[in-house]
Amino acid sequence: MKFVDEFRDPEMAKKILDRIHTLIDEIPVAQERPLQIMEVCGGHTHSIFRYGLEELLPKKIEMVHGPGCPVCVLPMGRVDDCVAIAEQPDVIFTTFGDAMRVPGSKKSLQQANAEGCDVRMVYSPMDALGIARKNPDKKVVFFGLGFETTMPSTALTLKQAEKEGIENFYLFSNHITIIPTIKAILDSPDMYIDGFLGPGHVSMVIGQAPYEFISTQYNRPLVIAGFEPLDILQSLLLVLEQLKAGEARIENQYKRIVPEGGNLNALTAVSDVFELREFFEWRGLGSIDHSGVRIRDEYSRFDAEKAFELPNLKIADPKSCQCGEVLKGVIKPWECKLFGKQCNPETPMGALMVSTEGACSAYYSYGKIDAQNIA
Repeated sequence: MKFVDEFRDPEMAKKILDRIHTLIDEIPVAQERPLQIMEVCGGHTHSIFRYGLEELLPKKIEMVHGPGCPVCVLPMGRVDDCVAIAEQPDVIFTTFGDAMRVPGSKKSLQQANAEGCDVRMVYSPMDALGIARKNPDKKVVFFGLGFETTMPSTALTLKQAEKEGIENFYLFSNHITIIPTIKAILDSPDMYIDGFLGPGHVSMVIGQAPYEFISTQYNRPLVIAGFEPLDILQSLLLVLEQLKAGEARIENQYKRIVPEGGNLNALTAVSDVFELREFFEWRGLGSIDHSGVRIRDEYSRFDAEKAFELPNLKIADPKSCQCGEVLKGVIKPWECKLFGKQCNPETPMGALMVSTEGACSAYYSYGKIDAQNIA
């Protein structure tokens, strides 16, 4: 890849789209019902809406917007835990920016900050560790959030904190794992996915092998995809070619970034610091076994869940909020009763409207919205 324009070439996009339109008519099941193709990653969802790709695809293909946005699947109870930590004396609570406005049951971290709590946006856990160095009289807590993409940087930060003997740094771990999530989707009785566009950034860390169960146990194809328009279109074409041939394999379209075996150094750091939880609660998906990680005993002195008393309550979403149905692909963002009305990027009620990777936010920003339907 020399220039990003290479992956936004309209003529090449047209050629791939022509092939997709031809191929879809050669897949028998697509003549009976639309094919359900899930892009797992929120970054793909954003790109699909931003570049208008969904409107260019045949009607016989229905893109299902998956749960690959970590902010979007954060349950209200965990946000309440964050606020509870931030409200305690002598605490500096640090977080990525897109988690600031995620609603809890009473308030968001942004609202807690407005009320006098010291909540700071950081760009990396190392930034939070730097704040801890400069404020030895404060307890500095980093809100660890994200899939395997961000897990290594958090793990390496804890290793650095231990090496330096920093005693006022804590991690509130909400890191989650992608493989149990996909399995939960495949086991869900109210949805049927014909194929997947696999997450590029996560795969950069974990590699290709962890997805093999999708093809061997569930007979579904998955293509690890990049994030530019041609990446997504080519990956979708590869999925369709497998479906036409009656095959189910794991392919890697994003080879320029994703090594087959993943990143060994990153995986080693994660394994040293974290272990799987028995279960973890996901917004809209419920509890998923072994889908989250906690800090190993060797690093337990950095564990905010042990250092602070937390409410640790399960809080149900408002009944009117349909984030769960959107996350599972049961409904589209605009089919939610609140979309564009009570819930919009300025006043989000649901997590999918907060993050730019959320399906609702992406559609609101880039989709063709019928104003009469949301008035």
